[in-house]
Amino acid sequence: MKIKLLSLLCALLLLVGALPAASALDGEALRSANTLAALNLVDSAGAAVDYNQNAPASRADAVLLLVRLAGAEKAAKAAGGSTVFRDVPTSYAPYVAYAVRQGWVCGVSAVEFAPSRAITANAWCAMLLRMLGYRESAGDFTVPDAAAFAQHIGLVSRRYDGALTRGDVFEMMREALTFPYQNGSGTVIERLVESGTCTYATASALGLLDAELTVREAADRCTAAVFCLDLFEKQQQIDRKEPAANASGFLISSDGVAVTNYHSLEDGVYALATFSTGESYPVESVLYYDTEIDIAVVRLSKTSITGKEVSAFSYLELAGTEDVRPGDTVYAIGNPLGLGLAVSSGVVSSTNREVDRYALPCVMNTADISQGSSGGALLNVYGQVIAVTSGAYTYGNSMYLAVPVDPVMSADLTSHSWTLKEVKQMEAAKGD
Repeated sequence: MKIKLLSLLCALLLLVGALPAASALDGEALRSANTLAALNLVDSAGAAVDYNQNAPASRADAVLLLVRLAGAEKAAKAAGGSTVFRDVPTSYAPYVAYAVRQGWVCGVSAVEFAPSRAITANAWCAMLLRMLGYRESAGDFTVPDAAAFAQHIGLVSRRYDGALTRGDVFEMMREALTFPYQNGSGTVIERLVESGTCTYATASALGLLDAELTVREAADRCTAAVFCLDLFEKQQQIDRKEPAANASGFLISSDGVAVTNYHSLEDGVYALATFSTGESYPVESVLYYDTEIDIAVVRLSKTSITGKEVSAFSYLELAGTEDVRPGDTVYAIGNPLGLGLAVSSGVVSSTNREVDRYALPCVMNTADISQGSSGGALLNVYGQVIAVTSGAYTYGNSMYLAVPVDPVMSADLTSHSWTLKEVKQMEAAKGD
C-alpha cells in the first residue's frame, strides 16, 4: 500500500513539475491549474490551456474546458465535429457541437459562434449552471444574473464581473469540482471519476473525494448559506434603516427555511437577512421557536428587498451533536460585531456544558465568536451543522457556547407560521 501511494505521489509531482513556473501563473490560478492538469482537464498543448493567467479566456476555450469538466470529451469526439457555425476552428468543432446539442451554449447568431471573443462571467456561469442541470426555462436563473446566482448557491465563492481571464476560469472550474449536480446524481468530480476522465486515486490524493473539509474549504462551500441578520423593533428603525441589533442565521433548505437564536429575533417586528452576495431578504415568518433552548426556525422571502426573485438558496445539512466528542475540530461562521460574515476554527471543549440560561447542555468550543455571531452555524469537519453559536463565558478564555441543533431536526415545521409581530405579542402575553 505504501509503495502504491508513493508511486501516486511521484506521478502527481511529475504532473506539477511539467507545468510552467509560478511566474506565469500565481496563487489561486496556479493551484487551480495544477489540480485541473492532474485530473486531465487541461494539458500542456493548445490555445485552450495557455497558462498565462492574465490572458483573456475565449468562448472556444470555455466550451472545450466545459466539455472536459463534464467528463464528456470522448463522447464529443466520437459524435464528430459537424456544426452549423462557419467560424469555429476544426479543432474546437466537436466540443462546440456537443455543447450546443446539450443546450449548454449557443451562438451569437444562427451561423456564427464568435470563438475568439472573450468569455464573460455571466456567460461562463450560465454554461456551468446548464451543465449542472439548472435551466433558464425553469426559472432557475437568467444569463444577465448568472454570475450572481452562481455565487448565491455557492458554486463560486466570490463575485466575478465582466470578461474572464484564463486564471479566473481555472479557479471557477476547481471550485465546481465538488459541487453537486442539481438532480442529485453526485458531484462533478464523482462524475469525472465515473467517466474515466481521471482516476479515483488521483481525485482522492488531491483531497477532492475527502468528506472532511479544511477551514478554507468550509468557508468556500458553506458561507453562501449563512447570513447577517438585522433586527428592527420599531417602524422608525425600519424607516431609517437603523437596526436595533445584529445577529446571524443559516439556511437549512433550498426554499428559504433558516435557523437562528430566539434571542436574535426577540422583540423584533421586522428582520432582514443579508448574504455574502449583498442580497437582502426579509424574514417572512417564524415556523418554530423555543425560548428555553434559544432556537428559532424562520422562513425567508424569496423576493429580495430590491424585488429580485430567487429560485433557490444554498443551504447546510444538519448533523446534530450525537457523534460530537471533545477534541473534535469545529468551524464557526457568523456575523461578529455586525461587521459581516467571518469564519473561525477551534475544537470542542465539552459536549454537555450546563448553562443557566439554556434548557439543553451546550457545546463549549474554542472557535471564536463575538456579539453578532448569535444564530450562526457551528460546523463539523464535514460542513454539517452541529449547533447554533449563541454566547460565551464573559471572563473565560476561548469558552464559546453553542446550542445543539438537534431539536430542529425533530421539530414540526409545518404546523405553525407566525409573523415576528405575532411572536412578540404571544411572548408579551405570557408575561402579563
